[in-house]
Amino acid sequence: MTGEGTIVIEVPTAEDMRALGVRLAGLLRAGDLLVLTGDLGAGKTTLTQGIGEGLKIRGPVTSPTFVIARVHPSLVDGPPLVHVDAYRLGGFAELDDLDLDASVAESVTIVEWGEGLAEGLADDRLEITVSRGPAGASELRTVEIVGVGSRWASGLDDLAWSERPETR
Repeated sequence: MTGEGTIVIEVPTAEDMRALGVRLAGLLRAGDLLVLTGDLGAGKTTLTQGIGEGLKIRGPVTSPTFVIARVHPSLVDGPPLVHVDAYRLGGFAELDDLDLDASVAESVTIVEWGEGLAEGLADDRLEITVSRGPAGASELRTVEIVGVGSRWASGLDDLAWSERPETR
């Protein structure tokens, strides 16, 4: 834990990134917005796949780069997952054209490449940055999760706690 509302987790493998997504999904509910940032290949979609698994949504989660947004309905009467890739969008006006604000209240919405574009969709959100280690070193990634707004004032405690099993 680095400070109030922020945690940093080292993730050694892609499978661990999916597992982090599953754990994160356990904290999510309808109306939650996640803004993911990171280089190409950093693991944003892999994290989203784990979140989708944890939310028990229909269909495989793949990068929505060419369709820009995908909606994955829940298989268990939970919220749908709206997965957006803002990489090819030219700015906020194009993001606004997707009408995400019409569905954000009843969905879990994840916007990859959304930094500087998607924050206005919700006052409460998770801003997640995925960083790769040195080139060729390993699969190691660092995931920084910042909780913004009152929804996340203490909502990350469970996720951070699970990173410290030796204290249980």
